[in-house]
Amino acid sequence: MYDIVLTGGRVVDPGQGLDAVTDVAFKDGLVAAVGDGLGSGDAKETRDVSGHLVTPGLVDIHAHVYWGATYLSVEAERVARMSGTTTFVDAGTAGAGTFHGFRKLIIEQSDLRIIAFLNISHPGIYGYGPGFMVGETSELRLLNTGACVKVAREHQDLICGVKVRLGNNVSELVGIGALDCAIEAAEELDLPVMVHIGAPPPRRKDILERLRPGDILTHCCRMFPNAAIDSNRNIRREVEESRERGIIYDVGHGRGSFDFDVARAMVDNGFVPDVMSSDVHVNSIDGPAFDVLVTMSKFLSLGASLSDVIAAGTSTAAAAVGRPDLGTLKPGSPGDAVVLRHEEGAFEYLDSLGQTYTGEQKLEPEAMIVNGGWWE
Repeated sequence: MYDIVLTGGRVVDPGQGLDAVTDVAFKDGLVAAVGDGLGSGDAKETRDVSGHLVTPGLVDIHAHVYWGATYLSVEAERVARMSGTTTFVDAGTAGAGTFHGFRKLIIEQSDLRIIAFLNISHPGIYGYGPGFMVGETSELRLLNTGACVKVAREHQDLICGVKVRLGNNVSELVGIGALDCAIEAAEELDLPVMVHIGAPPPRRKDILERLRPGDILTHCCRMFPNAAIDSNRNIRREVEESRERGIIYDVGHGRGSFDFDVARAMVDNGFVPDVMSSDVHVNSIDGPAFDVLVTMSKFLSLGASLSDVIAAGTSTAAAAVGRPDLGTLKPGSPGDAVVLRHEEGAFEYLDSLGQTYTGEQKLEPEAMIVNGGWWE
């Protein structure tokens, strides 16, 4: 007997190449089956979701959810209710010196799945506050690769990579050296690096030359300077070449890292970002980012296909953080799913420069299943 069966929905699971009206069943916390006629048998609960999309649980690989211990962070549960996100990947809010508390106070207390990038800076993002910013990578003495490796190994069930923030207001005079420290630790751990790219220095080209296949460049739709496109709206050569080498491009929308002109040019050039994360935090949760589903809706309205957009929030996102068991409805995978409304109309979207764009499509959450049960 199944615990829950969703019937009649359009099931979109790009990781399996699946896009069909069919049923999905859950049992004992896992996806039990996908196919026709599942609702006609014994099930504790059957819900007709005809006219809706059913997708794997959304995986947001750039969020900040160390709520209560850092000014930057927000409550994962609040964001989940807004967006249908079932897996949050915290993007380096905690470093080696602060991760233990993150695990005990937030991750282990949450019904939602939370994994994390570990910040190469020992305290993590400690200096983000109202009206000020102290870059955690601007002080070389805080970039302790040994401590990073030790703590990542102690918490290898939760740590999916090493995070480093670069830019003139974050890494300051340390510059590209902060990336060298992060790569040193990541190589020892056999994990990817997620790189925050801000305004130079360092320059985009210098960053990309150092990255390895599987490393993630977040904020890929940022504005000039360090934008991925040139003045003629073409994708820069070093950006194209790095993607061919296996560098993963992640949106990481946030408050100050998303330009509609760049995003539109990327879509027009067939360079749809691999992953569409939110960078949701205290200054972006009420706009312009809001959550991962709004970010996905923006790209859908800009002309990206539904399959590409869903993949960027599910299977591709999960693969980027080394969790191919997530972001799919393959039988035997964790029982996470989202029921979505795919609405058409006129929807106003905002970027980080204050530009507005009226899109014709929007994805809205209707319900979500976490670990095989309804999550209210």
